[in-house]
Amino acid sequence: MGREHVSPHQQPTRRTLDILATLIAFPTVSRDSNLGLIEWVRDCLRGHGIGARLSYDDSGAKANLFATIGPDLPGGIVLSGHTDVVPVDGQDWSSDPFKARIADGRLYGRGACDMKGFLAAVLACVDRLAAAELRRPVHLAFTYDEEVGCKGVRTLLADLQAARISPAACIVGEPTGMQVVTAHKGSRNYRCCVRGKEAHASRTQDGVNAIEYAARLIGRIQDLADEYALAPREDSAFDTPYDTLQTALVNGGLARNIVPRDCEFIFGYRYLPDSDPDRIVGSVQDYARDHVLPRMRRKFAAADILFEKQSDNPALRPGPNAAIARFVMGLSGAGHAGPHVSYMTEGGLYQQAGVASVICGPGSIEQAHRPDEYVELSQLARCEAMVAGLCEHAAEFQTDTETTGEAR
Repeated sequence: MGREHVSPHQQPTRRTLDILATLIAFPTVSRDSNLGLIEWVRDCLRGHGIGARLSYDDSGAKANLFATIGPDLPGGIVLSGHTDVVPVDGQDWSSDPFKARIADGRLYGRGACDMKGFLAAVLACVDRLAAAELRRPVHLAFTYDEEVGCKGVRTLLADLQAARISPAACIVGEPTGMQVVTAHKGSRNYRCCVRGKEAHASRTQDGVNAIEYAARLIGRIQDLADEYALAPREDSAFDTPYDTLQTALVNGGLARNIVPRDCEFIFGYRYLPDSDPDRIVGSVQDYARDHVLPRMRRKFAAADILFEKQSDNPALRPGPNAAIARFVMGLSGAGHAGPHVSYMTEGGLYQQAGVASVICGPGSIEQAHRPDEYVELSQLARCEAMVAGLCEHAAEFQTDTETTGEAR
């Protein structure tokens, strides 16, 4: 099996462009509802005789969509993408970010590459998939709130488990330039709350300054980041071959004449698939327990430092993805797998749930989250070709377990 590369001058179908324009017109910023888009997709699928499952968040204002095309059998391949986009507030756009604009071989709009371009190419091929005599199912999974911690896909995976739906593999259509990515870093974020003691600014000896002690912890996080950067993994395929840490938000104090009682900060890290994420946060927590907190409590016994995990998104490991990687490289025309990436996707959660996963989609991650976000039209055409290839080759995919006979 194999497909030739689509010419860089190849154009996507008018249907893909029209669908993408419609999807961009739904302002599905993560803080807002995505139901308008999800219900529009559900109705489009109904027009092809395809039913869809919706799984909602606790508020009922957001939903995932899951649909199956083809036979009602275990296994099959998921085409997965998130429907939410990042805000445009404060960004300098050349045109309305929620109105698609085509110029110079590119389509501009919020979500054009991250990742409504992939969703549009998939939906444009639904009629072909529905008309094909598929011997294995092809599933569509469109999620909410990926941009704020991969929240929706967790609800979706729980719903699939409850319904005893067990796909074999997944293609997550994040923008990779249509390269097949088999590994990405994991991501964790924590809130650290430092509680000291208030006092008048003229009596600093009576207080415990939460901001100053928080600064000691922030400095320790930077020291750890520097240590990891000085010891890169020489055999790593990642562009940043070491674990990275940073402090992203800090808040503390009430007024300039009060010793601040409280300070909180948000820090996070991206870790390689073979790193231990508990060890990384443990290094920060140990420093707080052994070095910072004792100094605080010598002045005020009730002082405290608390850590709260805010997000935990696992890395995507390359090993379990070999079969789906070979298959998608055949569909996409890629001669080899692309580089491992430092950004995080839903792929790690699919893999954690037992679904072998790779990342492959139109556009460049360099365009994501920026003003004047765009996707090249030739990239959309390549994505169409990959999805259309599933019509012919979905039955050819075999997991490594099926190939070797080993237990999963």
